[in-house]
Amino acid sequence: MTTDTIGGVWQYSLDLADGLRRHGIETLLAITGPAPDAGQRAEAEAVATLVDAELPLDWLCDAPAPVLAAGERLAALAARLRVDCVQLNMPTLGARTRFGVPVVAVTHGCVATWWEAARQEPLGADYRWQRALMREGLQAADAVVAPSIAYAATVARHYGLRRLPVAVHNGRRPLGAAGEGPSAPHAFTAGRLWDGVKNTGLLDRVAGAIAAPFRAAGPVTGPHGETVTIDHLVALGRLDAATLAGELAQRPVFVSAATFEPFGLAVLEAAAMGCALVLSDIGTFRELWSDAALFVAADDAEGYATAIRRVLHDALLRRDLEQAAAERARLYIPAAMAASMAGLYESLADARRRAAA
Repeated sequence: MTTDTIGGVWQYSLDLADGLRRHGIETLLAITGPAPDAGQRAEAEAVATLVDAELPLDWLCDAPAPVLAAGERLAALAARLRVDCVQLNMPTLGARTRFGVPVVAVTHGCVATWWEAARQEPLGADYRWQRALMREGLQAADAVVAPSIAYAATVARHYGLRRLPVAVHNGRRPLGAAGEGPSAPHAFTAGRLWDGVKNTGLLDRVAGAIAAPFRAAGPVTGPHGETVTIDHLVALGRLDAATLAGELAQRPVFVSAATFEPFGLAVLEAAAMGCALVLSDIGTFRELWSDAALFVAADDAEGYATAIRRVLHDALLRRDLEQAAAERARLYIPAAMAASMAGLYESLADARRRAAA
């Protein structure tokens, strides 16, 4: 399985590898992009075998050649290690490479579908090669997986896939136990604050319109120099898992105004800790959290302010939302995710055996 150490794919990969062990499946993790730090390495080695393959991240490359070369190196590595199945969490690696074993391409998001949601103009010329390799990688895979039905539909439409990707909801272990006592009298958000689709600018305006504090965890500067100006949110910077757990254990009102979200692990982490949810009214969040959150149009700053005030001041509503979110979160656990993926691997292996017979 390929993984990277920068975003949510890292946590997804570790949770999946841990769950797969219970199905007797050993996972080899091939690192793309920056090497893991000491803490990440220890965390990964507890559930999988790390392979420092020195593979690039496609979205940090300026041209297709490094990605195509990386696909060939990965195929050679898979052959040498005699793996039974390859899971590409970066599907571009499978664009023009044949692995000789079943390939599962898992699309957690991509530049082209992000751009479609974030910008009004066509995809920039500098990124079109990424869209082309993504299309080739998805079409070449034996199976394509997306973390939600909503995003599966987006991917199928955008890349002209003959079949809808298999939707396997992400799973996440709770970061800790919810705190006891009254819920915190403030709002909270978490994520890549610099990313335009996270709508941080709108949330900053919301923070200025409510009397309660509105805390925000995450980086305000991106890898390509993207940045966001914050005037009213209480910016906490990037938090480690333990510190984030401490924030969520207070059960603040968790808010996401994202305009694009293939799944939304931060929402799941908050829900699992018993936070009431106020979310943007997009297909992914409706699919995952219908009847367990308040929904607001993604561009409605006053709507968010009103919803947050309502939850903070209506104790019965807040309790109902907290309980509904926590109950729904119990559906999205690593065991369920791993069981679905293990079944998919087995079905592909059976098909390969029948074809060879």
